[in-house]
Amino acid sequence: MRAKKIMEESQELAALTQLKKSVEKLSSSTEGYEDPTLMRFLVARSMDPNKAAKMFVDWRKWRASMVPPTGIPDLEVKDELEFKKICLQGPTKSGHPMVLVITSKHFPAKDQAKFKKFCVYCLDKTIASGIKGKEVGDEKLVAVIDLANITYKNLDARGLITAFQFLQSYYPERLEKCYILHMPGFFVTVWKFVCRFLEKATQEKIVIVTSGEEQRKFEEEIGVEALPEEYGGQAKLTLIQDVVLPQTTPVAIPNNNV
Repeated sequence: MRAKKIMEESQELAALTQLKKSVEKLSSSTEGYEDPTLMRFLVARSMDPNKAAKMFVDWRKWRASMVPPTGIPDLEVKDELEFKKICLQGPTKSGHPMVLVITSKHFPAKDQAKFKKFCVYCLDKTIASGIKGKEVGDEKLVAVIDLANITYKNLDARGLITAFQFLQSYYPERLEKCYILHMPGFFVTVWKFVCRFLEKATQEKIVIVTSGEEQRKFEEEIGVEALPEEYGGQAKLTLIQDVVLPQTTPVAIPNNNV
């Protein structure tokens, strides 16, 4: 067992070393980023250093173009925040922050650019809320999508695809698990369409809670202290805009220079 662990650590170190060299060949740098951050990109690309390097460089370019050095302020996404549809809870029983999406309060965005910024705002703030002291780079989040009481006016396949694609392309290995609650029958077709855009690794982290046993397991994994009262727990619902964090800088971004 110990020999196997030493071998795995040796392979990881070799992959990290090659990743850094590959990033340099792409005229970028990994300076300022912890190994756990770089490891997320390797895991997301099946430990292929060259593919992971490309993903890392693309991510840095995307961050530089999308996110200001001090993060996306509430004011820039106030139109979406006013719907009061995103709550930030946690930590869960396993120590992760939990972002809760109340889809009955969501309506398809008219301005996709602003909606994308809103997605980044929510993901960044959720991850930042899970940082204990100094970020190491492998912090993850738990997502809960509540489909209770939705109507056709709330349907937004494009918005769901955007959020999941951001997670896959720009937040590799940040999703611990995603629970979908109260899925109505008419949403099944929409979900099947959304799944076409989801990588296998992402789909494996999604649990559609339908049975009593799945509900019990969901409540147990989240924990009563993190789960809001409306979902059988003891916590109060907290809107993401009402959560104040000690961190004021973007997650895992020493600088925005590509």
